[in-house]
Amino acid sequence: MSTATKRKHIGRNISRMRELRGMKQEALADAIGISPQSFTNIEGSEEVETKKLKEIAKVLGVTIDAIENFSEETVFSYYNNFYDHSANHNQVNGPNYNCTFNPIDKVVELYERLVQLEKEKIEYLEKLLKEK
Repeated sequence: MSTATKRKHIGRNISRMRELRGMKQEALADAIGISPQSFTNIEGSEEVETKKLKEIAKVLGVTIDAIENFSEETVFSYYNNFYDHSANHNQVNGPNYNCTFNPIDKVVELYERLVQLEKEKIEYLEKLLKEK
C-alpha cells in the first residue's frame, strides 16, 4: 500500500469553484483575457502557472491557496459546522428557543439569489463587451 500523497488537480478545482460561483467558462476566460479554448485547457491541467492562477483567483474572489486546497468535503464541513455551532451560540430566549423557519432554507435562498445576481452581472458585462 502506497503512502504517497495524491497530487491536487488544480484545473479540476478551478472548474468546480467556477461552477459553484455560477460562472460559465467563457465568462471567466474573457475576464482573464484568454480564449475559451485556452481556458478549457487550463481546467484540464493538473498544474496552472502562478500568474494565471492569481488572475483566476481574483475573478473567483478567492485566494490561490483556496484553489490549491479546494475540496467539496471542506465546503460541506464548513457549512455543517457553521450551522451546528450557530445553534449553540444564539440562545435568544434560553436553551429551548425554537426557530420558526429552517435556517438552511434561508441560506439556500440567499445563495440562489446571489448566484442569480452574478449571472445577471455577467450577462450585463457580456452585453457591454459586445457593444464595443
